[in-house]
Amino acid sequence: MDNLDPKPAGTSPTAGFEFNNPTVISLLYLASFVTGITGIVGVVLAYAWRSEPKAAWEVSHYEYLIRTFWIFFVGTIVGVILIFALIGLLILPAVTVLVVVRCVLSLLAAQKNEPMSNPQSWLI
Repeated sequence: MDNLDPKPAGTSPTAGFEFNNPTVISLLYLASFVTGITGIVGVVLAYAWRSEPKAAWEVSHYEYLIRTFWIFFVGTIVGVILIFALIGLLILPAVTVLVVVRCVLSLLAAQKNEPMSNPQSWLI
């Protein structure tokens, strides 16, 4: 029988999960919901890796992920302060959902080596 696939098994570009820099940062952000500290590690890496030579598609991810951290940081502080006025009970879950969605969108685009469509956005 002839092999119809000219590439050897396991060489497909979609065969695995690629741990590129934006992926690592997004995973650190998501892990911060459990550990509490990895988000800080993620933003430090984002600032450090932003200044290094990189692929063109990664540039938008660093800006997007740095903004994601600041959304989470400021949103959490505002939510905690306003929890006494009960508005914080709405702000905290909204910020959490926004950050998770932004991290997942970055993960998906990073796995395809695609730039973020609107890295300057404060929403999605």
